Amino acid sequence: MSENASNRRIEITREAISRATTDPAQMSARVELAKFTSKRFDEVIAGVNAAIGHPDMAEFARSTHEARSFAELKSAVEKGLSEVGLMLFMQLDQCAVVRKETGHETSKMIRFIIGNPLIMKEMAKNVPDAGSYAPVTVLVDERADGVHLSYDRMASFLAPYANAVALEVARELDRKVEKILQQAAA
Repeated sequence: MSENASNRRIEITREAISRATTDPAQMSARVELAKFTSKRFDEVIAGVNAAIGHPDMAEFARSTHEARSFAELKSAVEKGLSEVGLMLFMQLDQCAVVRKETGHETSKMIRFIIGNPLIMKEMAKNVPDAGSYAPVTVLVDERADGVHLSYDRMASFLAPYANAVALEVARELDRKVEKILQQAAA
């Protein structure tokens, strides 16, 4: 497989992603869920933030590290999850450097790194490489035509491994993330 083929990004419908698991030509493609909204950037950011848990990461790291059993670990993780079952690991202002250089406040791009360690565990049990794709990234950026939300589906990353169990967990994760994006953009 060429490097170019493995790095290309394509937009694809929800129906096509299920077909991508059986089409070897599509299995290597990164799939981007791109959603456009007429909402203001700050409204979309607030919507994403409202839908995900915001644990104190120092406390989260301490409590998960000190857990003596899986039950204690699970309890520590669950405390940081939102209703949809995801949490924020990190939020990055991707345009801070651009704004410093240009002196303009026009560039807006936030990268959310979100997930759930318990979901990652379920995928990684079957496909260890899933650990390099989780937690996932959601990008919210403002362009001339409005605010865009982008997310590379976990199922697209795991499809080449052809593991049905991991793929189903990935699809469920994708549904959670897409629900957040749809609500934030609505």
